Amino acid sequence: MSVSREVDPRFDAEVPVAIIGAGAAGLVAAVACRGAGVEPLVIERDAVPRGSTSLSAGLIPAAGTRFQAAYGIADDAEAFAADIQRKAHGQADAGLVRLVAAAAGPTLEWLAGAHGLDFSVVHDFDYPGHSRRRMHGLPSRSGAELVDRLRAAAEAAEIPLLTEARATTLVLDQHGALRGLVVRRPDGSAERIGAGAVVLACCGYAGNKALVRRYIPDLADAVYFGHAGNEGEAVGWAEALGLELRDMTGHQGHGSVAHPQGILVSWAVIMEGGFQVNAQGARFWNEASGYSEAGVAVLRQPGGIAWDIFDERIAGVARQFADYREAEAQGAVLTADSVEDLARLTKLPLADTVAQVDALKAAGATDGFGRVWAGVAQLAPPYRAVRVTGALFHSQGGLAVDDHARVRLAAGGIVPNLFAAGGAACGVSGPEASGYLSGNGLLSAVTLGRIAGEAAAALMNG
Repeated sequence: MSVSREVDPRFDAEVPVAIIGAGAAGLVAAVACRGAGVEPLVIERDAVPRGSTSLSAGLIPAAGTRFQAAYGIADDAEAFAADIQRKAHGQADAGLVRLVAAAAGPTLEWLAGAHGLDFSVVHDFDYPGHSRRRMHGLPSRSGAELVDRLRAAAEAAEIPLLTEARATTLVLDQHGALRGLVVRRPDGSAERIGAGAVVLACCGYAGNKALVRRYIPDLADAVYFGHAGNEGEAVGWAEALGLELRDMTGHQGHGSVAHPQGILVSWAVIMEGGFQVNAQGARFWNEASGYSEAGVAVLRQPGGIAWDIFDERIAGVARQFADYREAEAQGAVLTADSVEDLARLTKLPLADTVAQVDALKAAGATDGFGRVWAGVAQLAPPYRAVRVTGALFHSQGGLAVDDHARVRLAAGGIVPNLFAAGGAACGVSGPEASGYLSGNGLLSAVTLGRIAGEAAAALMNG
């Protein structure tokens, strides 16, 4: 990624707002900008918008929604913010936490009301770190459906989308003001596009091996379970322009990706009473801590492999997720009518570990890893097992932004017409994998996307 400083920049076309990236952040920014009376141009490197969103479960945490009220769930932005900060060990930017926690509920209500996205809350199990049931998704519980519905909303608003166009260069004038960008096509041709404002919604850096090795060395050789577009363009532009980067070591990992199938297995299989064992059939950590830190925990086991152990009741909960149904369809989920048969199928010594977990549940005890088993249902036949590995999903560090999603300068101040959202912006997980609260990625994508789109439009409207 580069920056071009020119005395008198000239462009092939001019637009009021250019949005780089057509994942959840970029598409939400686009419909928000259009709703505020300004037509943006969305620039997407792929032929069809997908982004990291398409690889997720498409779940967005939000507090105080009518979708929660339908299930009698009492929640508010203050409780949500407290949960985010607690999971981040108090290390997330407090102002940003308050901003996104307050914005999430109204953003989902707006997407549902103005653009027809039929959200509902996941009401039948708890996600680690959330004190309320506040994860919202579309009927399939898939990120692919979310990005498709957002793209349809952008199309309905007649927002121009330039696909197979990769933004490579930001163009500044002789005074250092941002004036536009250069995009390149697969055939090598280039187009210069002037813009009054630019929104960076171009993902993070988790697909850039050099940057991962620099900031997240523990996962440098992990399976990368993210979109190829996470190449760190925003990081490159930040370094060239003196923009502030924050919490660059923060990331979302995952310790439940079916191996070798490469399919995400919902952490519901753990939170509903399942557990993980290594190749020796032994538990090795507090699985209830969270799926992000599970990535490193699993990769530290022999061969970087673990097994999720659960039962048919839990599988029934997990089947609401398209990924889990696909894992079953591909034969990743093993089934047995007894612990002995499960041990034979997995080639693991499971009897002692299953007995230990049964005893912990019966006693309502806390184990040596710190997992609390009080009130957790016993497993019962038929049993289930999935062979899994750890993976890196996406980075959480990125460009620091203010309350209007304007990008901050490292030396102080902001760039008045440069905005960031989603993976390009610093999230609310702090600097550690264990700070990632379920849904933090899409939380910052949709909230900062809407804020950035509306703020860019306001700038253009004067």
